[in-house]
Amino acid sequence: MDKLKAYLIGFLIAVIVIAAGIVWYGGWKLLLQVVLALGFLSVTLMLLFFTALTFYAESWKYGGILAIFTVISSYGLYLSATWNRTDWQHLYPVGWIIVFFVAILAFGIWYISEPDLGLADRFRSAEKLERVGKYKAAARKYEKAGNYLKAAEMYERLGWMESAAWAYEKAKKYEKAAEIYEALYEKEKDTYYLKEAHEYWKKAGNMDRAAKALEKYAEEEPWFWEDVAKLYEELGNEEKAREAWEKALDYYTKEAQEEGVFWEDVGNIARKLGREELAREAYKKFLEYCLKEAEEDPMWWKHVAEAYEYLGEKEKAEEAKKRYEEYRTKIIKANEETSKFPEER
Repeated sequence: MDKLKAYLIGFLIAVIVIAAGIVWYGGWKLLLQVVLALGFLSVTLMLLFFTALTFYAESWKYGGILAIFTVISSYGLYLSATWNRTDWQHLYPVGWIIVFFVAILAFGIWYISEPDLGLADRFRSAEKLERVGKYKAAARKYEKAGNYLKAAEMYERLGWMESAAWAYEKAKKYEKAAEIYEALYEKEKDTYYLKEAHEYWKKAGNMDRAAKALEKYAEEEPWFWEDVAKLYEELGNEEKAREAWEKALDYYTKEAQEEGVFWEDVGNIARKLGREELAREAYKKFLEYCLKEAEEDPMWWKHVAEAYEYLGEKEKAEEAKKRYEEYRTKIIKANEETSKFPEER
């Protein structure tokens, strides 16, 4: 049993023992009086704190409302504390005060559940709100009813296009969401919208449009040309796939000149495009990079082996693999040693 559970059980036992002691000493009426008094005391102190805080923030309207609630709770505390336990009529106002606070709490929860709606709008139907031009309130009502298509229509009338796209997604009208994101890109020139359009065209099953959206995205974010190429390959469009691979090759070549690890990508794409001479040159540069890294970190012997395999030098690849396995065995052994408890050594 963990400490928290033990503390909770101990607290519960203490409460039961105290309650039993109160009943033994003064009967059930005394217990009721104690519960009521403590309850009203807690509520009064809480309301008093928030009233002071609200007045401090110079929110006079809400501070005044909280002050009224504090006075009512204080009166309930007074009645509970002064009850002589023989006159039940003394408690009638206490019961009404409890009913009042429960009603206020229920109203608050109900009101907060739809914070964007005015009090009168809560009692109107979505259709009525739409007819009178209250599209924001109508959208919220349609959402709550699960009518996301109508909610999307309301958002479009408001010009809240991202909210409309969200509603279309909930309605599983992915193509509409994709069209909205493409329109948003044309307006805002934010590539995020193209990425979203790509994802929604995929969900809609329109892979041609998904590829076009991703292609446009890659024009501004070039590391995605490889994804564009693979998508066009899946669609069987070899011409577009080759164009994308060429652009991916240009991108990785520029990156490799700054960070040598990308020479592997250059080699792989060049080989895919049938440019064997360029591929071999790229693999040689990748090998140089890996050998240099292996001097500092033996983990790179794995990539050295891969580079030698690219170049067809099998013996050197096997030698590099052997060195990597030796390093890997050493690491595994060291981990096993450090994981043992002192008494197991």
